[in-house]
Amino acid sequence: MPSRRNAFGARICGVRADPRETLAHYHPVVIEGMGGYDPRDPTAVAARVASRLADHWQAKPPTKPLLLIIQGDPLEPRGISAITPQIAARLGLGRALVCLDESMAPYHARDADRDNVTLEYRYSQLVDVLQTADAGILPRLETSVETAIEERNRRRRAMGKPPLKHWFRDFALLQEVTKAASRRLCGGITVAHTASDISEFSVTSFYSIGLELGLVEASELVSYED
Repeated sequence: MPSRRNAFGARICGVRADPRETLAHYHPVVIEGMGGYDPRDPTAVAARVASRLADHWQAKPPTKPLLLIIQGDPLEPRGISAITPQIAARLGLGRALVCLDESMAPYHARDADRDNVTLEYRYSQLVDVLQTADAGILPRLETSVETAIEERNRRRRAMGKPPLKHWFRDFALLQEVTKAASRRLCGGITVAHTASDISEFSVTSFYSIGLELGLVEASELVSYED
């Protein structure tokens, strides 16, 4: 990938971009929601989320340029990967991409949507940010995610449903590490949801763990409904 410079003059080149030198200049925006199984019109959802974000920032203006952070979803006609590009276009935001390392999921970075992506990182880079700040954060987060998966699987067994897929742990950690590391680097974050009825068996539902551990504050969350 040819090297280039971001708006602050820092040289970036794919995953070799250092989040401490690049991401730290921005106010991160993370949108969480259903994947391609979302039956709703993505344009209507994007308009709703963009409106809610604008209201949030009017009441609580960011002190840094906004940057939408996406997490490797392949482009689909509906769901989060169809919604986030429209939110970025409506609000005039660039996008940063965070993917799982190839050793964890070889397909994840390969299949990610990179339209309008100006910065790209790997999960391990953001883990390093957290570990450097506090070596105890990741173990606490991993334990909380694993416990939550066990509890959800117990409920699924009682309902006669199969356990959650094996990849749930990695993607729940990707979601929460991305937010926690970005917030720590940038001094704040905005997190918005694309629906008000979040399934307990979705990766999105693990946002509650970040709240419980104090990695994200409730005042930084933007709900889909008023």
